[in-house]
Amino acid sequence: MTNEYLENLVRAGQLHRVSASEEEIANLIRMGVAKLNDLVAAELSAFTRFDVAYNAAHALSLAALWKAGYRSGSRYLVFQCAQHTLDLEADSWRILDLAHRKRNCAEYEGDVEVEESLIEALVRVSELIAKRVQET
Repeated sequence: MTNEYLENLVRAGQLHRVSASEEEIANLIRMGVAKLNDLVAAELSAFTRFDVAYNAAHALSLAALWKAGYRSGSRYLVFQCAQHTLDLEADSWRILDLAHRKRNCAEYEGDVEVEESLIEALVRVSELIAKRVQET
């Protein structure tokens, strides 16, 4: 699948064209789905639920990018490309953007307070991504 937006990122050096094996992609999908399943299987703190949902969304979005034949070392770019690899709607993309900014605040500033509404929205978007990446 070629996408002009993604190809522009290749030309700019932000993405690289690669062929991921079906096993590599399946492993990422399994990891993302397992993380989503873990969210309902255990009592976790709000920040841990956020962290697990964020990492599930990343693994599943990365699987979609690999399926499309691209790789990136930038978490943000992996989420941004989901608009093109999974036809992700703008409202879902905004949740990923907000989650990414929140994740960076936690990682680099130690701010681990997270609103329940963001966690719930991130889980919904992660589940949507899981569904779409498994359908492609």
